[in-house]
Amino acid sequence: MKLNSFAKLSGVALLSALVLAGCGSKSSSTGTKKQTLNWMVPSSISTMDTSKMTDLYSSQVANATNEGLLRMGNSKVTPGVAKSYKISNGGKTWTFNLRHSKWNDGKPVTAEDFVFAWQRTVSPKTASQYAYIFGNVKNATQISAGKMSPSKLGVKADGNYKLVVTLNKPQSFFKYMVAQGYYFPQEKSIVQKYGSNYATNATKNGYNGPFILKGWNGTNDTFKLVKNPKYWDAKKVKLSTVNFQTIKDPSTALNSYQSNKLDFTTLNGTQVKQYKNNKDYHDYLEASSFYLEMNEKKDPMFKNKNIRRALSLAIDKKQFVDKVLADGSIAPKGYVPAKMSSHNGKDFADQAYVKDAVEYNLAQAKKYWAKGLKETGKKSVSLTLLSDDTDGSKKNTEFIQSQLTKLPGLKITNQNVPFKTRLSRSQNGQFDLVITAWIADYPDPSNFLDLFTSTNSQNNGKWKNAQYDALIKKSESTDANNETARWNDMVQAEKILMNDQGIVPLFQQAQSTLMQSKVKGVQFFPTSPQWAWDRASIK
Repeated sequence: MKLNSFAKLSGVALLSALVLAGCGSKSSSTGTKKQTLNWMVPSSISTMDTSKMTDLYSSQVANATNEGLLRMGNSKVTPGVAKSYKISNGGKTWTFNLRHSKWNDGKPVTAEDFVFAWQRTVSPKTASQYAYIFGNVKNATQISAGKMSPSKLGVKADGNYKLVVTLNKPQSFFKYMVAQGYYFPQEKSIVQKYGSNYATNATKNGYNGPFILKGWNGTNDTFKLVKNPKYWDAKKVKLSTVNFQTIKDPSTALNSYQSNKLDFTTLNGTQVKQYKNNKDYHDYLEASSFYLEMNEKKDPMFKNKNIRRALSLAIDKKQFVDKVLADGSIAPKGYVPAKMSSHNGKDFADQAYVKDAVEYNLAQAKKYWAKGLKETGKKSVSLTLLSDDTDGSKKNTEFIQSQLTKLPGLKITNQNVPFKTRLSRSQNGQFDLVITAWIADYPDPSNFLDLFTSTNSQNNGKWKNAQYDALIKKSESTDANNETARWNDMVQAEKILMNDQGIVPLFQQAQSTLMQSKVKGVQFFPTSPQWAWDRASIK
């Protein structure tokens, strides 16, 4: 899932997908007391259309207001709209038995709502950047390529409350995927009613989750979630309201927290030093990767491997995390984050580690740079560095700028724009260099590695490598049922990406936060970062 670069006010995104369903223990109840949680985010949401959203903040609200077949927390899945499921046909057929749940307007949530939503997402007319994630559902790839009707997608409704999914090949982590926003149902009548305006504001949508979105007009920075009385497990949802504020400046956010206007805030590096021993302080290492993409289509010079190597070696990642971020974030070992995936007791990041792809060596960087300039026929280069417009993002792009301009003849101009604008420009290839990030949707290396296949819509820099593509394809086909072979395919693929310096990894984010002690039950799941408010209550 796309992150807001440095959105955490110190240098990163705050939240991943929010799992807000299935709340508390069986004995818990909402009671008569109105419970309100005041929460901040560093950037406003961009869309509520689950077929089109790619960013963190839209996803967090979608996970609060809607629910898929299953829901996930701490790398485990629990029942959602589906009360049970079974796997058959050698792992290629998944049958989900749905409970009798409702949309917020009282209409039933049926299997057909899932069929409609999935077909809409893979349809070329929708132009979803997440269509590729359905690639293992039968016929999805052909449909996305415009070679087959969406009606041929391998998903069907067997009556109102049974959904049957046919996969091309077994996929053990499919259970995690159906818990994500891109696999959520959509209320067909609402989508058809609003057409191109569907989900562009709070009222033009249908909600089947614990909360209903209120007060979002499509662009504003304040909105709220209110308890959905039609949610199937509403009796266990303790919060009546979650108030959101978009606050980009860390000092403003901290002041609001100190004056009890916020129950939660993130901290930048300077603030971490001050509050690290505070009883309300918490930090978590996310399954995230922040990296620099180089636009090979717009700037052919980036096709030169020596140029790419030079940029990576010129950035001191250790200094970046220790002196600039200073919030517990760690220097990267590669692209796939550490402590997320393991096989036979070995961490993926350790096995795929390519030291000279992430180390700092300015002298060597200058040699590669000089060689690359000669090979591309250039004496000097001027580039723009695209990132977000938060206070922390501006400071951190200044650091990257100062590092890269140590390369002779290189001029970097920082371009800090609103999160939504940065996403749009990245997707449209309107950048030279862009700081972007990905946070785990599910705890498998493929969630990251798939992005850099040559045809993936998230591959904004257009790096290509035929051997990389072949290994990813092999891991998803020939070796799909051989866990060790599949793992080795992915390790080799990451090493190719790093040795070829297809991207420049910058850091793996740690969240540093303050949360009021009166707030109880909010959980964070680091291995697949999610905030679960469903258990939350105010003391």
